[in-house]
Amino acid sequence: MKKWMALLLAVMMAFGQMAAVAEDIIPAYDHLVVGNTTAFSGHFSTQLWGNNTTDLDVKELLFGYNLIQWEQEEGLFNVDPSVVTGIVVYDDAEGNRTYSMVLADDLYYSDGSRITAWDYAFSVLLSVAPEIEAIGGNTNGYESLLGMEAYKNGEADTLAGLRVTSDTMISFTVAKEYRPFFYELGLLRCYALPISVIAPGCQVKDDGQGVYIDNTAGTFAPEALKETLLNAENGYVTYPKVTSGPYKLISYDGEVAEFEINEYYKGNAEGVVPTIQYLTYKTVENETMVDQLLAGELGLINKAVKTDSIMQGIAGVGTGAVYMGNYARIGYSFISYNCEKPAVSSQAVRQAIAYCLDKDTLVSDYVGNFGLRVDGYYGIGQWMYQMVNGTVEPPLEEPEESASRQEKQEYEEALLAWEEISMENIPVYNLDLEAAVKLLEGDGWTLNREGAAFDPAKDDVRCAKIGEEIVPLDLTLVYPEGNTIVDSLQTNFVDYLAQVGIKVTMEPVPMNDLLKQYYRQEPRDCDMMYLATNFDVVFDPTLNFVPADGEFVGSNYQAIEDSKLYELARDMSMTEPGDVLTYCQKWLAFQEYWAEVLPTIPVYSNAYFDFYTNTLQNYVITSAGTWSQAIVDAYLGDPAEEEEELLEDEEIELEEGEEIFEDW
Repeated sequence: MKKWMALLLAVMMAFGQMAAVAEDIIPAYDHLVVGNTTAFSGHFSTQLWGNNTTDLDVKELLFGYNLIQWEQEEGLFNVDPSVVTGIVVYDDAEGNRTYSMVLADDLYYSDGSRITAWDYAFSVLLSVAPEIEAIGGNTNGYESLLGMEAYKNGEADTLAGLRVTSDTMISFTVAKEYRPFFYELGLLRCYALPISVIAPGCQVKDDGQGVYIDNTAGTFAPEALKETLLNAENGYVTYPKVTSGPYKLISYDGEVAEFEINEYYKGNAEGVVPTIQYLTYKTVENETMVDQLLAGELGLINKAVKTDSIMQGIAGVGTGAVYMGNYARIGYSFISYNCEKPAVSSQAVRQAIAYCLDKDTLVSDYVGNFGLRVDGYYGIGQWMYQMVNGTVEPPLEEPEESASRQEKQEYEEALLAWEEISMENIPVYNLDLEAAVKLLEGDGWTLNREGAAFDPAKDDVRCAKIGEEIVPLDLTLVYPEGNTIVDSLQTNFVDYLAQVGIKVTMEPVPMNDLLKQYYRQEPRDCDMMYLATNFDVVFDPTLNFVPADGEFVGSNYQAIEDSKLYELARDMSMTEPGDVLTYCQKWLAFQEYWAEVLPTIPVYSNAYFDFYTNTLQNYVITSAGTWSQAIVDAYLGDPAEEEEELLEDEEIELEEGEEIFEDW
């Protein structure tokens, strides 16, 4: 696996951030059209009702000034200096840690109104409010703040772990029970939301015991919030008109979103403001999007993953039509089990189903040489995967000659520990129908629909007696409507399942409806779901695997009941910040057990490719988290003459890169 990963990264570096001259594309200097194949779900202002990668990109455009930022190149969290002008950190006698922040006084919403510490406090209070849960929102954020459980349960009227003492002073206290936490500063990520729009007439107050919402106006109530947040015509979740990011939303119709520069945005952490006046973000099709780019109908294709589309885009680069950038995905595609369903509640059944997937062929069919199969809960762009896999050097500094014997010994021990780290013990499920049958028979799936012995020559599905009921392995798998992987799933998965006595019916579902089922916001009438996700940079799967009777309320989307999985996830997260070796060792232990329990079937992680017109300059996607962050630094203009000369050598590298892909 190390060799394969190293080769993929080498190929990506060979392609790099390429460019070529296009004489036939007419630049539009104030307007850029961006296309993405992932349909909107329309949750642009908050993740309380779930969202997908396209929605997250919109949120990055609309909401800025987060207190905490992820520094991509350094691989750590820090305060955003354009927002937080000072910070003091201290621990109390019990071990609770408080972060007191001084905020800048020149932060404004897109309507010109001032952003203060009270707006950040409102954002937190909204995200954990029982009133939000009453209208279907997921209120599992900020669990680490002191007093959160008491506040959410109604045992306390104020949130003790969040204090506001002036328009520019806010303090967060992380409870001792949540410490140590490897990504501790990341727990405090927060962007401002306008209470004047979401709960007009209400106020956030702090009388000395913590913040709370004064609901004298009566607008912070379920029915009122349902109207201001979820109204189909103008609800803030989908149509946020008062925002804080580099752009503001002009219109959205379900397939196309229009934006223009927010003139009140003072800039990102580096003080950069956008220069492209108008953006159009739209859903596009794999089969036609590169043609649209070449015809000038699109200016940027974001997150291309399908082999045919990528190769067509690369051909465009080779002929001098477009630029290109690529970057490793921090997520994966997967087949998610709904473990509350009787059949797939069995670990043996989940493993047997996994043995019926020809993963290598499916991955080759869909992403070709631009991705890798994965066998755990990770993406190839995650730093811990790359470090454990050996493609990124561990943070070890060789001691000087003058170092003490103990320092040298500690270095040698750490070096040996890193060398012993390996992913070889993560369970792997290659296509093996005999292994699948053995697991099913051992788990009691030996009957037919009538309760007699299963005969593979004449019976369609295996059954087992669960309680007093005969349960058939007659399953349903839903997938996003329009996803082109369905043909490969049929050939490389469903057909093999039939051979071992498992019937699977595949059904397309609109993405928005599919996400509602996945997030358990609506009843689920299927057994499995095909989806893809990108992990948060705060990789904390603890709440994803909280048992129903656990000490914390979680977001257990697979509805799997396994206390050991939860404990391993929690142990990983509760590593001292900076102790990278211990974190990676715990990450491996979690991955090994996760792959045994198998809440989902991991399929692939891949390289994303962005293709764009040569009039889009300084679009450095490789060092930004998303296109919506990279676009702030970019501008529209003609390529410089010296850049044209440089590109001749890059075209030669492209030809070499194509040969690597053909051989791989």
